Amino acid sequence: MRQYGIIGNPLGHSWSARLFNERFEREGIDARYALYPMTELNERMLDELIRANRLDGFNVTIPYKQTIIPLLDEVTETAVAIGAVNVVRVLWDEERYRLVGYNTDYTGFRESLSPLLQGLGNNLKALVLGTGGAAWAVVYALTHPCGEEDRLWEVTMVSRRDTLKEMDGIKVVTYKELNEDIVRQNTLIVNGTPVGMYPHVEECPAIPYSAIGKNHILYDCIYNPEETLFLRKGREQGARTLNGLQMLELQAREAWGKFKI
Repeated sequence: MRQYGIIGNPLGHSWSARLFNERFEREGIDARYALYPMTELNERMLDELIRANRLDGFNVTIPYKQTIIPLLDEVTETAVAIGAVNVVRVLWDEERYRLVGYNTDYTGFRESLSPLLQGLGNNLKALVLGTGGAAWAVVYALTHPCGEEDRLWEVTMVSRRDTLKEMDGIKVVTYKELNEDIVRQNTLIVNGTPVGMYPHVEECPAIPYSAIGKNHILYDCIYNPEETLFLRKGREQGARTLNGLQMLELQAREAWGKFKI
């Protein structure tokens, strides 16, 4: 039996095991996908996990999408550019193995967002909340077109830290600096943080929701709960909203290919 899974902390919100195991059963594949919560991540702990479970591949979620990179033997150019890995393939050679890292988050985000952009016009300004791995995948998707019809967005990231003003050419503001005028000017607002994720469903990013209107799109990379407080506040202001479930499903489909299942 082939073994797959996901590492991160916490994992109580994750639907990845259900997605993969349902597909394994549906397609008659002798494989299993499990949750592997890790309160720390280092080379020794990762090696022990891989060997103890004879993993053939695994997904990576918060807070390790960036910190896992130095532990890998190979990382694709796209994942290096994003600065985050969410899929790792384990290539075994008897008792030795190599780890290859990929990023499928950005394609999952790009494909799920596309239908919402019909009739948006030319105001291609976006706020991306957060500076972690998910947020950088979103930024990459918005600033790197994959076809002639793709348009480039002007992106501003929002950080809790006031020491950041720019990251890799992307403007960064703090939540304190995020005023109503900035929100009005940015028609797309993406939550790339875990704020509002189960079980902390009563929380939401601290932005001026009163400035959101019917021309806005609010996208939450979180999919559990189905409607976060962030999305509900946007919907109540007339915005179009979408959670991260489609992004999860689309990136999982691509991860399936990376795992070579």
